[in-house]
Amino acid sequence: MKYRHEYKYYCTAREMAELLARARGLMRPDPHAGPDGAYRVRSLYFDTPEDACYFETEDGVDVRDKYRIRIYDGSAERISLERKSKKNGMTLKSACRIEEGLCRRLMTGQGLFSEGVFGDGMYADREGEGVSAEKMRRSELLRGMRERCMRPAVIVEYLRYPFVERNGNVRVTFDMQITSSCDFNGFLEERLGGRPILPMGGGILEVKWDSFVPEYIKEGLQMGSLQRISFSKYCLCRKYNVYGGIRA
Repeated sequence: MKYRHEYKYYCTAREMAELLARARGLMRPDPHAGPDGAYRVRSLYFDTPEDACYFETEDGVDVRDKYRIRIYDGSAERISLERKSKKNGMTLKSACRIEEGLCRRLMTGQGLFSEGVFGDGMYADREGEGVSAEKMRRSELLRGMRERCMRPAVIVEYLRYPFVERNGNVRVTFDMQITSSCDFNGFLEERLGGRPILPMGGGILEVKWDSFVPEYIKEGLQMGSLQRISFSKYCLCRKYNVYGGIRA
């Protein structure tokens, strides 16, 4: 795993529609997308009792981590525990699968300190001796969360249209209908109510790549004329949650 570049742009409803149409003619849709080219992302973010992750992001601290549990299309079939790290303006994501039982314990805010939270993560892999990379990663992420006494902070949900390009390992995503919720008990439900956090139709264009972005993608998406922003879905959803709370 290595750190990747990541640029973000805020787009109005009109810009989202125009750029999405262009992306469809330039890149391949992500193979995991549905028939309409999209899927719904739902993430439960965690933070410390002092909201360290929130303030580190707001203050632009150079080296920082965020922890979250993520599901897709309101289904508990695939549940991912993730850590998104940022360093020198670049990002790195570490992830592992977790079972629904562990997810539900973490949703309560007490799961990190319950007996057996690390499961069989330190035992031998079925396919051979030693510990599997997946289990080691899971133990690493859970220990990192427990050391910082993390608990659920907010749920972020949005509709994502993802595109990929092998040349430069580029990934372009259009995120819209971004909502915020604090209904942690409902995280695994098929439908979850939430409060919109952006003007109607507006969304976020994200471009991720390893070493370069092909010129035809830069020109097609008008990256030179769009205004880059420092945007955190997590922080904005903490400010405007479903109960109308606004952080100072």
